[in-house]
Amino acid sequence: MATLERPGTSGSLKFLTALVPLFCGLLCAFLSNIPVSLLGGVVPPPLLALVPVYYWCLVRPDLMTPAAALTVGFAEDVLSGGPPGVWTLAFVLTYALVARQRDSFAGLSGLAAVLGFAAAALVACATAWLTVAALHGHLPPLAPILGELAMTVLFYIPTAYVIGLLHHRLVGASRGDI
Repeated sequence: MATLERPGTSGSLKFLTALVPLFCGLLCAFLSNIPVSLLGGVVPPPLLALVPVYYWCLVRPDLMTPAAALTVGFAEDVLSGGPPGVWTLAFVLTYALVARQRDSFAGLSGLAAVLGFAAAALVACATAWLTVAALHGHLPPLAPILGELAMTVLFYIPTAYVIGLLHHRLVGASRGDI
């Protein structure tokens, strides 16, 4: 059986290639939490780190593992300054949902693909909102999390496009052992 791996890739290059999804998630977590606001803080920042978790879980589940999703969620927690564990839990539960329904999500294209991501982002945001409610003992306002959900879905297409370029140029289509 022929493999789709790039010819002439060494062991260390394969290891670095396997880390691309994790690095994408960490970079997106960093970028979405830079303390710069173009709109004066009126609109919350998008959850850019959720895009690589969703994308790589569908395209290369062998590289985006639950441990990588946990690490990206932890980075989001640390960089956002919110209660610890909120985004970690949200990302891991979203990962579990997407992984379980991988065939359904991966078969989507066009507007349906954006709606599929919106559903996954809704799960992440709802999980975070309910976790914060449980931690504080009362329901927090809905407007901030709905704004974050809207911004996340809005930024999905450009972020997924960049991740897709990285996927095609650096990782390739192989699902073999890396």
